[in-house]
Amino acid sequence: MSQISQYSKTRIAVTVAFIINGSVVGSFYARVADFKSQLQITNSALGFALLCIAVGVLIGLGFSGRQSAKRGSAPVVIASTYALGISVVIVGLTNSFTALCIAFIVFGACLSIQDVAMNSHAIVLEHEAEKRYMSTFHAMFSIGTLGGGILGGYLSHKEISIFVQSLFIAILIVISNFLVRNYFLPALSDQHPLTKKKRVRKPRIFLFVGLLGVCAAISEGSAGDWGAVLARDTFEATPFISTLPYIFFSAAMVIGRLMGDRLAARFGPMKLIIGGGLIAGIGLASGLIVGGIGGVIFGWLSIGIGFSTVIPMLFSQAGEIAKSKTELNFAPSEAVATVSGIAYFGFLVGPPTLGFLGDLIGLRWAMMVPAILAIAMVLAARPVLGNK
Repeated sequence: MSQISQYSKTRIAVTVAFIINGSVVGSFYARVADFKSQLQITNSALGFALLCIAVGVLIGLGFSGRQSAKRGSAPVVIASTYALGISVVIVGLTNSFTALCIAFIVFGACLSIQDVAMNSHAIVLEHEAEKRYMSTFHAMFSIGTLGGGILGGYLSHKEISIFVQSLFIAILIVISNFLVRNYFLPALSDQHPLTKKKRVRKPRIFLFVGLLGVCAAISEGSAGDWGAVLARDTFEATPFISTLPYIFFSAAMVIGRLMGDRLAARFGPMKLIIGGGLIAGIGLASGLIVGGIGGVIFGWLSIGIGFSTVIPMLFSQAGEIAKSKTELNFAPSEAVATVSGIAYFGFLVGPPTLGFLGDLIGLRWAMMVPAILAIAMVLAARPVLGNK
């Protein structure tokens, strides 16, 4: 088998992994409102349950990194994808709030283990093939979330149980993963021994870039977790209509990410970051003020358009800063890892925090927080990043 053929097969395998991850996320978000109504819990309780996913994610992040280094990312991608399918079924079986929280921890851990491993394998493929694939892979993730969101919304509208949906998705996961299991690069491609390294102080600039990412991540995460709940509880939308905000958000993310590299080449990363923040902040605030399902859809569409390229551009800028400022003695890969780790914090704490805040002031006005953070990111972008 030629190297070109192997790389093509690996690209297919990694693409499938990204689509699976996105589909699971999308189909889950489409049923969040159903979890709330079936268990008859408050926004705060749902926020706590979503926080359990964050706990699972934190558990999985470190585990996946260590296991990918020890065993190679390919075996971890394959095993964690099977585990993700099982976790989806576990979530579908829950019939109490306590069981839901426990299932969400398992679900979050499996989701993050697969996420880290597939991104690691994507980096290996880029390095060996000497081509850029990451933006396209993340677009495939967004396509997965869009497809999963549409499927979940349709099944919710037809009053198909969450368990039946979970079982159907799990079967698709297992079959897809089995078909591409031999397409990954050999485990030896990125195996390396784990050694204890002396802790190096990270340059402060990357902390600030990461905080910009937190602003974007909170909006992205909240769009998935709270769109359907806001539409259904506040504006009395039907089960299917309540999934439309997330579907429009996902569609905008797909289009933006597919166009992101070309837009960055034409206008520069800084204009994309500032322009994207303005679109997201002003659009979301306007949609919430106008209200109604139309206003929510407009707000979520604005988040998708505005933030589709922001986090990838921040990663790019972090690598560029590390590369150009040699006095920092910090590798671009380390810079990107630092910024992504900080930004991920927004995905973890944003949605649960907005749930608690939603019970205090109403979810409609709690969602103003991401809009304010988007504008704050715009104001801070140039002072942090300079004129890059």
